[in-house]
Amino acid sequence: MNRKTFLILIALLVVLGGAGLALFWQDLSAWRKADVKIGSRIFDQLPVNDVAQIRLKDGKGEATLALKDGRWVVKQRGDYSANVQEIGDLLLKLPDLKVVQTENVGEALLPRLNLLDPAKADKADNAATLLELSDKSGKVIGSALLGRKVIKIEPSPLPIKQEIPVGRYVLTQGSPTVLVLSDALKNADAKPAQWLARDFFKAERIKSLTASGEGAQWKIIRNEEYGQWKFADGAGQLDGSAATAAVNALSSLAFSDLALGLKTENFDRPRTLVAETFDNLTYAIKLARKPDSADYYLSVTVSGEPPRERKPEAGEKTADKERLDKEFAESRKKLDERLKFEQGLAAWTYVIAGKVLEPLLKDRAQLTAAPRKPPVAGR
Repeated sequence: MNRKTFLILIALLVVLGGAGLALFWQDLSAWRKADVKIGSRIFDQLPVNDVAQIRLKDGKGEATLALKDGRWVVKQRGDYSANVQEIGDLLLKLPDLKVVQTENVGEALLPRLNLLDPAKADKADNAATLLELSDKSGKVIGSALLGRKVIKIEPSPLPIKQEIPVGRYVLTQGSPTVLVLSDALKNADAKPAQWLARDFFKAERIKSLTASGEGAQWKIIRNEEYGQWKFADGAGQLDGSAATAAVNALSSLAFSDLALGLKTENFDRPRTLVAETFDNLTYAIKLARKPDSADYYLSVTVSGEPPRERKPEAGEKTADKERLDKEFAESRKKLDERLKFEQGLAAWTYVIAGKVLEPLLKDRAQLTAAPRKPPVAGR
């Protein structure tokens, strides 16, 4: 080996050694940077008050929540009102989320943590949930990829494992380091139905309930608000508990989703329920079985005018009149507000679990009390 070749090899070793040292310090710097992030907040600079849209997208769907005319709506559900409480909880929680752990994992391991960009994931189950926050101009002011939840197994006397989400794997924009947040963000889901406002109609103080159509033809009535229910035609002995269950169901219904574009005239073999109340309101409800499902479609219209004046009670004392008039005025104001909201529900068709409708789906025979057995002689 001549002197020139020897010097070239020495130079190459110096270059390679320097490169290796640089890579070593680069790796060390990455680990130090990751260590610094523990305890930090990835959304601490988020201007929460400027958020006008929240976009959640995973490998199966997308939910976009937006401020429109001063109210939050779900875009994928025809701008139906969004659950303000859920949105507020999420926005208040984000700035306080702390990093409790960091992981420098290779790209090959990201699918196991459900941290692939949903736009690039080969399988829906490998995709992260993209959380994207924008202001009213459409500018993105915060984003992250939300991956698998961190689950803690709690001891339980039962054979069933008690799994509690305690954190979540996350990737932030421009960083290869996987972070574990201090909260599982259980509600940060890309399902539009989850974000719908759950306020629904409540038919209360019912005085009559009529069923007609598919599989039913009956009417039950009561003369006083706390009176006994009976069949309107007077035939047969009404099962009081079944009647009460049907009436009570109309004050506690909850829907699971909306059926966009479906009109009541397109219902297949519908059943109609009409509830009249002591407040002079009429609830007309149409039900139809959802194809290949245990769920039902439901539409509701509310009509009528609540009484404007209070009817004095029998034997009412003059000293009680002012108090009772005030209570009546307050209750009428609340009823007017509720009526306005409930009348707006007519624009939509709702999806409701068949199980919660069971008390309303009975036919006349199921509402009729079983005849009492005659007493046995000698007992």
